[in-house]
Amino acid sequence: MTDAADIRREIEDRLRAEGFEAVAIARTDAAPQAGARLEAWLGEGFHGDMGWMDRPERRHPNALWPAARSVIVAAANYGPADDPLDLLQMRDRAAVSVYARGADYHDVLKARLKRVARWLAETHGADVKVLVDTAGIMEKPLAEAAGLGWQGKHTNLVSREHGSWLFLAEILTDLDLPPDTAETDHCGTCRACLDACPTKAFPAPYRLDARRCISYLTIEHKGHIPAEFRVAMGNRIYGCDDCLAVCPWNKFAHIASEAKFHARAELSRPRLADLANLDDAAFREVFSGSPIKRIGRDRFLRNVLIAIGNSGDPALSGVAERHLADPSALVRAMAVWAVSRLLDGDAFAGLRAAHLPSETDPDVAAEWDTAPA
Repeated sequence: MTDAADIRREIEDRLRAEGFEAVAIARTDAAPQAGARLEAWLGEGFHGDMGWMDRPERRHPNALWPAARSVIVAAANYGPADDPLDLLQMRDRAAVSVYARGADYHDVLKARLKRVARWLAETHGADVKVLVDTAGIMEKPLAEAAGLGWQGKHTNLVSREHGSWLFLAEILTDLDLPPDTAETDHCGTCRACLDACPTKAFPAPYRLDARRCISYLTIEHKGHIPAEFRVAMGNRIYGCDDCLAVCPWNKFAHIASEAKFHARAELSRPRLADLANLDDAAFREVFSGSPIKRIGRDRFLRNVLIAIGNSGDPALSGVAERHLADPSALVRAMAVWAVSRLLDGDAFAGLRAAHLPSETDPDVAAEWDTAPA
C-alpha cells in the first residue's frame, strides 16, 4: 500500500503540474475557531444580503461531508501586470477588480482540480469532493491552517511568497493525509489595508462589514446602492482591489503565469460610455465566460451609471440621460443620480419636469426628489 506521505507528495506534484503555485493540506478540524467567528460576524449583520453565508457547512467542513478527513488547499496566482490603483484616476474609464478581468476562475480552476481528484479516486480509491468558492466551507481559515498564508487585517489571505493575489480551491477527501504546519500572522502594526478602504468597511482589524464594502455593493447587493457610498465608489464598477493592492507583502507578488487570468482587452481600461451602451444581448456576449456576467445587465448598468456620475465629465451626461426611460427601475434611479451630478440646475430641472410625472417606481421618484435642482 502506498504510504500517505507518498500520496501527499504525488498530490502536490500533480496540482503544481496543473498550474497551482502553492499546495498544502489541513485536517478538516484544523480551524475550530472559524465557526464561532462566523457566528459573531453574522450576529452583527455584517453579511448584508448574503444569506448563503449562514449555512451549516460554513461552520465546519464535516457539516458538508461527514466522511472528509483532509482538505487539500491549492492556490493559483492571479497577480496583475500593473497597479490596479492607477486606473482610479482615469475617471472616464471603468475600474474592474483584477480577478474579474480575465476568464472566470471558477471554470478554470475546477477543470484542473477535477483532473487531480479523478486521479486520486482512481489510483488510491479515495472519495473526493472538488470545491472552487462555490460550496460553503471556510476556505481562508483552512488555507491559513494549512500554511498557505494568513488572514490579514483585510480578512483576505496573504502569502509571504505571493502577496494578496491568490485564488483558492480545495479537494475534500476521506484520506487521512499528513497535514502541513499552520502559518502565523505577519501583519504586525501595519494598517495600510484598513486606511485604504474608500468606504471605511473595516470597523476593526480583521473585521469586515460587507454592507460597506464596494465589492459587496457592486457584486452581491441586488438593490439600490445607498447614496452614502456612491461618491466613494469612484469609477469602480465591479469589485474593489484597494485593500489588496496596498498590502506591503505584494512586493513578493508576481504577474500571473496563466494567460487566462490576464486582463481581456475589453476589460483592461474600458470606456464608461461604451459599457453604458450595452443592451442585454451585448452584455451577455461581451461578458461570456466572465464572472461579471452573473450580476446581470441591470446591476452592471447601475454600477456604470454611478461611475459616470462620479466622472465629473458633463459630456457623459447624454449617455446617462438615455437611461432615464430604461425598463429597469434600478437603472433609471442611477441614471437620475448621474445626470444630477453632471448637469447644471436648469438642465436637470428640465429633465425632472419631463420624467418625474410619469415615474411609477417610488425609489426612482425619490431620486428625482432628493437630487439637487
